Amino acid sequence: MTEHTKSDHKAAQSIATAKRLVVKIGSALLTEGDTGEIRRDWLNSVADDIAARRAGGQDVVVVSSGAIAVGRQRLGLTGKGLRLEEKQAAAATGQIQLAHAFEEALARHGVTVAQILLTLDDTEERRRHLNARSTINQLLALKVVPLINENDTVATQEIRFGDNDRLAARVAVMISADTLLLLSDIDGLYASDPRTDPDARHISEVLKVDAAIEAMAGEAPVGYSSGGMVTKLQGAKIALLGGCRMAIGNGHADHPLQRLIDGERCTWFLPSSEPRTARKRWIGGILNPVGSVIIDSGAEAALRKGRSLLPAGVTTVEGAFQRGDPVTIQTADGRIVGRGLSAYASADAERIAGHKTGDIHKLLGYRGRDEIVHRDDLVLD
Repeated sequence: MTEHTKSDHKAAQSIATAKRLVVKIGSALLTEGDTGEIRRDWLNSVADDIAARRAGGQDVVVVSSGAIAVGRQRLGLTGKGLRLEEKQAAAATGQIQLAHAFEEALARHGVTVAQILLTLDDTEERRRHLNARSTINQLLALKVVPLINENDTVATQEIRFGDNDRLAARVAVMISADTLLLLSDIDGLYASDPRTDPDARHISEVLKVDAAIEAMAGEAPVGYSSGGMVTKLQGAKIALLGGCRMAIGNGHADHPLQRLIDGERCTWFLPSSEPRTARKRWIGGILNPVGSVIIDSGAEAALRKGRSLLPAGVTTVEGAFQRGDPVTIQTADGRIVGRGLSAYASADAERIAGHKTGDIHKLLGYRGRDEIVHRDDLVLD
């Protein structure tokens, strides 16, 4: 055991305490390996668990693999090795079936599903990051369950890597989720490969993914699941940096979320900070501002009270920047009040500066966000 691991699971890290939960489902769980058929009864049990979490006031987002596994059977692509173009065709076909299956399963509880296709680039490039974050947040506010998958028809690099673990981690960090659950065909991380070592020791908690932890990852299992423990540990690194705790649990049996809540064994990766703190640190200390927004005293007072920056409080916009770019927020005498991500490009921010939120549509010809910088994207100095 390394200095970065512990042996006891704390009840405080239970899935039941999550405010915003991202659940990643692997292909090996969702489909029958020999036929590629969706495991409908199992999926219904997962939908039951999701409905129970939502009834308890939790936000739930699902990141699901399986589109290629489902689509290849429908297209008769049953060989062991598929060309890239065949994988893309399978993904395009399978994604429709996958979304429909989730829709049917959650409709039993009166829950609406929304499909979102992303690539890793969408979570890295700031403007697309902000767009995706805003969309997911809006769906959650409307009590919808976002169903996310990689856009495999265009994300060729991601297909070759076969990895939704990193995508799930990036989504979790992007939306400031506090808990990420990777449902897999194994009940967590082992010090050695349990398939070849009957005495392999299970690791209950990990505080840091270092070289010693990474050395515990074995080869990916045979079948449609091609990520393996390596990509799960990569996902854990991303989650921990974003202040999001992560668990790897065996999801093969029915009601996998409830089983884990009831104490079934898994591995927890525990961050040193909360998601909000990690995001604020990213905005305030890592991103380099490319423009400035000058505000009046009333706006400064509002920001000090924890409010967002509205157009009415902006007097001047300096520099050229795009939506999602980092900007400094300054007073008229040049004092920096804070830093944040702009919800508008500089040209549009100039047009609405000094105006009321209700005037945005008339001034721009479209209705964007009410705020120039939302408080969730703002760090005060």
